[in-house]
Amino acid sequence: MKRALPVVALSIAGLIPLWRYAPSSGTTTTTEVAAPASTPSSSSSSSSSSPSSSASSSAAASRVVQGSTVNTSKGAVQVEVTFEGDRISSVRMLQQPNHPQTTAAVPKLIQETLQAQSAAIDAVSGATITSDGYVTSLQAALDAKG
Repeated sequence: MKRALPVVALSIAGLIPLWRYAPSSGTTTTTEVAAPASTPSSSSSSSSSSPSSSASSSAAASRVVQGSTVNTSKGAVQVEVTFEGDRISSVRMLQQPNHPQTTAAVPKLIQETLQAQSAAIDAVSGATITSDGYVTSLQAALDAKG
């Protein structure tokens, strides 16, 4: 009986930090992956008025669209999508949870997006909450582009 009380008290004292643990809620904004360019881009444009050159220059114009900010239990998630014509050329995380699983998952999510060219991608195991927030923000960006 003399040993039981200290063991119970120390067990409870050891479990209290576990019950009070909360993951960090900071955000980082450093991840961007671009699709490999199929043709080199030129900063100068020709001023010819032929229909084929004006159609190709408007199709190659890049457009940047931000997705909505999705608040998850791990932190805020927001993406920025760059389109070259109708294709997704790059995705950048504007906000993401500062969490090890998220840091490892974001490059995989971006790579899958560039391959699928849509928001129909699989969640990354171990970062399901962030993956869901990423897909929601990505879909909002795709919808905003029209």
